[in-house]
Parts: sequence; structure tokens; C-alpha cells
Amino acid sequence: MMDLETLQEWITQSNNIVFFGGAGVSTESGIPDFRSVDGLYHQKYEEPPETILSHTYFRRKTEAFYRFYRDKMLYLDAKPNAAHLKLAKWEQEGKLKAVITQNIDGLHQAAGSKVVCELHGSVLRNYCEDCGRFYDVNTIKNSQGIPRCECGGIIKPDVVLYEEGLDNKVLQDSISYISKADVLIIGGTSLAVYPAAGLIDYYQGDKLVLINKTPTPKDSMANLVIQGSIGEIFDALQ
Repeated sequence: MMDLETLQEWITQSNNIVFFGGAGVSTESGIPDFRSVDGLYHQKYEEPPETILSHTYFRRKTEAFYRFYRDKMLYLDAKPNAAHLKLAKWEQEGKLKAVITQNIDGLHQAAGSKVVCELHGSVLRNYCEDCGRFYDVNTIKNSQGIPRCECGGIIKPDVVLYEEGLDNKVLQDSISYISKADVLIIGGTSLAVYPAAGLIDYYQGDKLVLINKTPTPKDSMANLVIQGSIGEIFDALQ
């Protein structure tokens, strides 16, 4: 409990908090984690999800990509959990400067967060590759085969696939927020995916908090390590 008290003290005293979150923030809203024991990576498909969710596969086997994508990547009934809601509250109170997320579900915005850096994009945004026209997620969910624009072009989700680079502006914004943060809270991520995991190196303060159910490679760098459910931990904070 001492760790929670310390974290609460840091939060109370700060008005420059940045939160960096991964899949563990979404799993508590019922969205499977790719890398957990019972996540998508351990289910049996003809090809592993890393292959299906790659740029190459999207180009070569677009219809098969969309079959998997509709089935396994769209959790449109998921609702924000205690962690999403607390972060939105802190932002409203002027304490939290930004949420940086590896998740693509839009739940931070659904909870009310305004400043969200989506490192891996969002399933809620989709664009025609030819004319750039925007399509919402229901267009993809309700389509058959390869979703196409009125102009005939293929509609592509605004998510970063394997082999694709991160959006440079989102990356630069994330680096800027982290490098200026007083308190950096990292939650629900194994810190195993680069370049996102490398963002931690830009933090210059002395209040680095890691919250995860299991140890991470960066635990030794942290000023505070709390193991457990991120929703429960955030629920206990003011």
C-alpha cells in the first residue's frame, strides 16, 4: 500500500503527468491482448497474426486480411474502464498533459480524453487509398470481402501494420510530452515493442512509475513499480 500512497502523493502534487499505455489498459475492457497467454497470438490460425497484420499480407491477400481484421480486431461494444476514466478526469483537472497509447480502440477518447497520441493509429478511422475519402469503422464492419470506396479504391484502416513506420508527428508529439513530464506513468505494457518502448528513454524526471501485471525489462529504471490490475489501481487513486 505504501507504493500506492507514494503514487497518490506524486499525482496530487503534479500538474504535468503523462501516461503511456499498452494492451493491458484495453484487456480490462474485454479486448484481447496479442501477447498474453490467452491472447490472439496463442490461438490457431493458418498464419500467425503478425503475418496477417503485416503490410505485405495486406497487399498480397487483402481479402484474407479483412476476414481476420473484422473477426479479431474490431471490439465495438467495448467500454472504457476505470483507468480510461481516471485519466480523462485528471486531464479535465489540468493534471494530465497527454495520454500516449499503443492501443487502436479509441477508448481513451470515448472516456473523454482530449489529448491522445495514438502511436499505432485507430480502427475508428479508415481511408480510401486512392482518393483519401474518410470512412467510419461501421463501413468496415458491415462490408463484405475487400471494402471499396465509391471511387473504386481499397479502403485501408488507419492503423500501423507490421512493417509500417509510426506516424512522425505522433511520435514527435509523444517524445515532446514525455521529455517535459514531471510524472511519467507507464501502464499495461510489456515494453517489448519498439520503437514505442524506446520512448521511455526520453523521460528526464525522477518519478517514473511502471504499472503492469508482470515484470518488464525496464523495471530497474523505474522509481516506482506496482504490479497488479491497472483498472483496480487507478480506481483506488483520487
